[in-house]
Amino acid sequence: MKPKVIAMNKLGAAIVGCGSISGVHLKALSGLELAELKLVVDTDEELAKRTAEQYGCEYTTDYKELFGRSDVQVVHLCTPHFLHSPMAVELLAAGKHVLTEKPMAENKAAAARLIEAAENSQDAQLGVIFQNRYNPASQLLKQYVDQNRLGKLLCMKGLVTWFRDAGYYKTAWKGKWATEGGGVLINQAIHTLDLIQWLGGEISSIKGSVSTDSLEGVIEVEDSAHALIRFTSGARAIFYATNAYLKNSPVELEVVFEQGTLYMRGDYLYLQQDGEETLLCEPAVNDLGEKSYWGVSHTVQIRDFYEHVLAGNKFWIDAREGVKAVNIVMDIYESSRLQKEVPFAVTLS
Repeated sequence: MKPKVIAMNKLGAAIVGCGSISGVHLKALSGLELAELKLVVDTDEELAKRTAEQYGCEYTTDYKELFGRSDVQVVHLCTPHFLHSPMAVELLAAGKHVLTEKPMAENKAAAARLIEAAENSQDAQLGVIFQNRYNPASQLLKQYVDQNRLGKLLCMKGLVTWFRDAGYYKTAWKGKWATEGGGVLINQAIHTLDLIQWLGGEISSIKGSVSTDSLEGVIEVEDSAHALIRFTSGARAIFYATNAYLKNSPVELEVVFEQGTLYMRGDYLYLQQDGEETLLCEPAVNDLGEKSYWGVSHTVQIRDFYEHVLAGNKFWIDAREGVKAVNIVMDIYESSRLQKEVPFAVTLS
């Protein structure tokens, strides 16, 4: 697919799904001069109406109305996981650019269908939200890796210790394999897994295990998981995630090189070298309250996507890039099921 240059300086936007994550997208769009929000969509008509009134746009309960809307060029998918792939496939076929929340699909088969649709699209682009790649700390970490500033990357450690109670899973689609696609791995920890593979490069194998430690009888899926990830470079990563803690602690990522260690806690980045620790980067202030762990980089990624579309440039976190974290999640599940290390599935079946 060769992106088409858009001869305009503003794109019409629509948001499908008016749940909690949509608020971040709506706020980003309200301050983005490259976009004009035209429509919000939700099957809950009252919710769609309230959202439309708040942001001064139209609303509908049927996303298929977007297919014929010539004033809408970009559609944001903020829907449950199992709807991302089928909705995106249809919207791409209708010529709409799609920016979908993670994960791009709830399983490998759905991801494969979306990859095919995106690559067969003549003009429309698919972008996948992995906003943490845009965090200043993540960007600086990537520079250290790519530029070999501290020598060879040796190993990484990722920790996600958060809290979700039974009430969180009252939403009908959450906590189920068929609709959420998994638990803590595919919903909360997928961002950290994405950063690990983005920094570490090509993966050779994964050995992992999942369990339901605190929510047994409440959810079908896991609330805790750990994994060993081996890279073709010889580096390795260990990873642990849980929703069984009683606090949403800052995500921790340690990256060890030959000549020093970079340690990220939340969006603070420290250099540990020669017995000294130096603060390299600290986070921007956000106003997300208890959702502060989402960070502030949704706005940065959304702007980047619109700039790419308007310029006719291929967006860098596309289907092939967005599926990598889905593959890691699914291979951890497979390794846990088989109780052995599995080769990393580069391709989808």
